[in-house]
Amino acid sequence: MAAGELTQIEHQPSETTPVSSLPAAPSDLAYGSVVTASGRISAAANVFAQPPPSSPFSPEEVARLDDALTWVTRYTQLRFSIYLGDLGGPARPAAERLHERLGAAATDSVLIAVDPEHRSVAIVTGPEARVRLSDRACHLAVMSMVASFSEGDLLGGLLSGLRMLSDQAGQPQVGQSQVSQSH
Repeated sequence: MAAGELTQIEHQPSETTPVSSLPAAPSDLAYGSVVTASGRISAAANVFAQPPPSSPFSPEEVARLDDALTWVTRYTQLRFSIYLGDLGGPARPAAERLHERLGAAATDSVLIAVDPEHRSVAIVTGPEARVRLSDRACHLAVMSMVASFSEGDLLGGLLSGLRMLSDQAGQPQVGQSQVSQSH
């Protein structure tokens, strides 16, 4: 159900419902309620106290993004993640703080942080990921994402950036540490 969508609630008098519990007059009904011709009370009510948080993506787009993240993580054996939202200040330091919150997993992680409101993007790599993703490769991925974002294509930009980063990182060489297949 969408935010603010109304639902219909019906009450039908029955043998177990005393007639005295029904409103005496239509003016006694709550706003948005009506007594129907059959004697039922039909009422419309907002089912959400507050609208649920909105997403810039449809469920299908979220699935595509999730599939892409899963694929690049499996292919490269690096842990890719995306943060989309307010970074609360300059993008790079905020993205670095988010990356640090990954704890031990930060070593082989790649974080793409996008703040659409402030039009900023940052990519942070851990030490193991940095061996396979140069600053130049990350910069080119950011430029590609920004080009798509400027055209209003948030999903396309993220998918393009993931594709470019996975192409640059490639698969791990023998002897490089590997992340478990479950990630």
